[in-house]
Amino acid sequence: MRRRPLTWLIPVLATAAAVTVTAVVVPQGDGREPDGRSVPAAHGERPAGKGKPDARDVVLAVHGGAGTALDRDKTTPEREKAYRDGLGKALRAGQKVLDKGGSSVDAVQAAVVELEDDPLFNAGKGAVFTADAGHELDASIMRGSDLKAGAVAGVKSLRNPVAGARTVMDKSPHVLLAGEGADDFGARHGLKTVTQDYYWTQARWDALMAAKAAERRGGGSKGGDRGADSRAALADAQSKGTVGAVAVDQRRDLAAATSTGGMTNKLPGRVGDSPLIGSGTYAKNSTVAASATGAGEVFIRGAATSTISNLVEFKGADVASAAYEVIVKRLPKLGGDGGVIALAPNGEFDAPHSSPGMLHGYLTKSGKVVTKIFPDETPPNT
Repeated sequence: MRRRPLTWLIPVLATAAAVTVTAVVVPQGDGREPDGRSVPAAHGERPAGKGKPDARDVVLAVHGGAGTALDRDKTTPEREKAYRDGLGKALRAGQKVLDKGGSSVDAVQAAVVELEDDPLFNAGKGAVFTADAGHELDASIMRGSDLKAGAVAGVKSLRNPVAGARTVMDKSPHVLLAGEGADDFGARHGLKTVTQDYYWTQARWDALMAAKAAERRGGGSKGGDRGADSRAALADAQSKGTVGAVAVDQRRDLAAATSTGGMTNKLPGRVGDSPLIGSGTYAKNSTVAASATGAGEVFIRGAATSTISNLVEFKGADVASAAYEVIVKRLPKLGGDGGVIALAPNGEFDAPHSSPGMLHGYLTKSGKVVTKIFPDETPPNT
């Protein structure tokens, strides 16, 4: 099938000035006290990336991307609330599954669907633009009990790519489907489909325009080394580069899922680590459930999430030490940064990152929700 022209951009461009981004709001359970203060860290919790667990008795965790940290002084209360509510709503969606005795796979899918539907995050509705002003989305999901996995790459019409990944896992003999084949497979199995304009948001369009302007100034090539000027212009987009979730259920089965719109101004056809099992996503009951976010090419080359699992299995490392080893010590040497949420079957949780910040949150067995979006809540691992 021939690639369809991006005719949908014509009406979009005509009305772009009138488009606004809608924030998801959760009235309660968003990781904040009634007076609006952030929920304090659990007793004994350490800053991310010190080789010690951030928290214990965690049953579900989510991330909204690693990259440039949000500035507390420049972030309005409304914007802070929108991010915390977005993370909190995802955690509550997964909690509903787990509280009913549901599987960890169902829980991570439910959590990621919420993040894909939130335009604040670079996945689903809030996906960034490719170099030709289109959208190509990636996602994966993995079950720790039997290492079953599914993924989609470069999809253009699935409303929720993580649902496409789950369908590949459950209803095909394959692990990864790409492009039109993945879109068609999802549609044949009843998944919701959308036109490309569904993914459009003003913030992502502005980021693409900034990238194009940086290119014209000699900031670099498409989808790669764009230079310092371009990276600064895209800071907001890149800081929410991926979403993901990890969970452990009542049967102590682990699961992980990851979803993304990729990189702003990426070359059409580019695939990052998010749909690749062992790079962006991994789950094995005896070791770890992990979902990564960051410089995709580096996470692919470093086999980030499977390496964390291997360090636990073959070296006898605990999850926090293994995640710190990979994210903070190894991957930066390959030329990129990022983070990971890593959950052990006993509920030990860590969220190390080598980037300035990482949006994430977690749910404990007791029902406590914690969300972290500012640098002083998630200090970089240097």
